[in-house]
Amino acid sequence: MQIKDQSGLRAVLESVSLPNMCLVRQRFERDSIADVPAVLREKLAASGLMERIGPGMRVVLTGSSRQIANMPVILRELASAVKARGAQPYIIPAMGSHGGATAEGQRELLETYGVTEAFCGCPIFSSMETVRVGAIPSGDEVRMDKFAHEADAIIIFGRIKAHTAFRGEYESGLAKMIAVGLGKREGADSLHKLGFGKVGERIPLYARVVYDHSRIVFGVAAIENEFDETCRLEVVPGEEIFDREPALLRYAKTRLPRLLIPETDVLAVREIGKNFSGSGMDPNVTGTFGTPFATGGIRKERVAVLDVSDESHGNFIGLGMADMTTKRAFDKLDANSTYFNMLTSTVLGVGKIPMVLEDDRMALQAAVKTLNQADKDRVRVVYIKNTLSLETVMVSEALLSQVLDSPDMELLEGPRPFRFDQEGNLLDLA
Repeated sequence: MQIKDQSGLRAVLESVSLPNMCLVRQRFERDSIADVPAVLREKLAASGLMERIGPGMRVVLTGSSRQIANMPVILRELASAVKARGAQPYIIPAMGSHGGATAEGQRELLETYGVTEAFCGCPIFSSMETVRVGAIPSGDEVRMDKFAHEADAIIIFGRIKAHTAFRGEYESGLAKMIAVGLGKREGADSLHKLGFGKVGERIPLYARVVYDHSRIVFGVAAIENEFDETCRLEVVPGEEIFDREPALLRYAKTRLPRLLIPETDVLAVREIGKNFSGSGMDPNVTGTFGTPFATGGIRKERVAVLDVSDESHGNFIGLGMADMTTKRAFDKLDANSTYFNMLTSTVLGVGKIPMVLEDDRMALQAAVKTLNQADKDRVRVVYIKNTLSLETVMVSEALLSQVLDSPDMELLEGPRPFRFDQEGNLLDLA
């Protein structure tokens, strides 16, 4: 598909005025862990779980497809602790079908996040080879990474967070890393085949089969605050993961990033990507859910996505939930990488192509022009950088009274027009 000259469209949109915008700070509790390595070492020592690692053992550590705060540091500390026991650590990508469902792509994704052999001090072993380890009661097979299955011990590292497509006792977390992450493409494909309406039920079933047929000694669970900072670390014995994770998930949900403005006409998102959310933009923030099995986020009539992050490597999951985007974003799209995710998850709407406009200004003008329910003289717009950067946002003048009335929001600047460069690219929140 070629995006041809849009001078005619530009002429149609030229008369569409964009509202003046205000720069706003959202206030959240800032309670990040100041020294993550020290806290992790303290918790490992207090747990006594490193005694389960003996000399000469091959120990697998899991790396995530998500950009988790302090992931390289945590994996480095775990590798160091393993080596101190006389064992050999290996990091593997535990990410289902992400990274284009290739060993090279998954390794590259980890390296993008700073998880490298040089930094972590241990080998990264990336493979898509799996073995069948059993089946759930329905007969659906359970598979797991072959190298992990053959390892002497596995330490599961993952972030506990609300999922973007379903609700359950186990959402994004250690159980999902065991069931989906270690399952690679084949295991994830089996788990997802009944759709997200059943994923919440199936994750613990699959994870328990994997657990019963491997050597998961313990898990390290990270929870992040509203600033995408590590605020809690828990070291959990393998046999306690299934009992303790639901309470950790309930806590994690109280720390989700969120928009304090509940409703708008237009939501503009500067960039989406797999580094921000498995859904490109976290629907718990944006309300752009790809399935009917989860709800929440801001209410809106139009969504404009202006770019796809370089760290997403062309994976544009989430763009299908936007109404318009830009040629800049369109030129980055990698269909193969994205379609692997869609085939595995069975969720197709998230990867559709919205209206593509030549630049940011046109995309925003198209969003305003196509509003059917708004007061065009007082258009409400909320503009965010991405769904992990929500401390500073922009809102239109029509929403200013809500800002001034809230003790949790502070006006920093404005109202003033959006700022664009000569090519029509938005300079704000760059």
